[in-house]
Amino acid sequence: MPQESVYKVIFQNGSQVFEVFARQIYQSDMWGFIEVEEFVFGERSQVLVDPSEEKLKNEFKGVQRSYIPLQAIIRIDEVDKEGSVKVSQISSSDGNVASFPFVGMPPGQQGGEE
Repeated sequence: MPQESVYKVIFQNGSQVFEVFARQIYQSDMWGFIEVEEFVFGERSQVLVDPSEEKLKNEFKGVQRSYIPLQAIIRIDEVDKEGSVKVSQISSSDGNVASFPFVGMPPGQQGGEE
């Protein structure tokens, strides 16, 4: 029996970047969204608890399907097996690089001057 595909989805959510794993992703019937289903979180028997993994488990607890705007997607990879999920902060540097503003980004987080 062939191994079921696992996808690593990296997307921006406000001022954070989420990296999650899922078994099903596809273009939504709702224009401009990607549907993500069957989230995969590592079931570890370790004593150590990863705070970012626990945060994402709680964030997606009870979620059957998540609709992520296309402009929030950073990258989607098909991988051999799931890894550890991550949450990272977007650095707010005053450099020359700014993120592209999109609907859903809080005011003041658009990278440009208002």
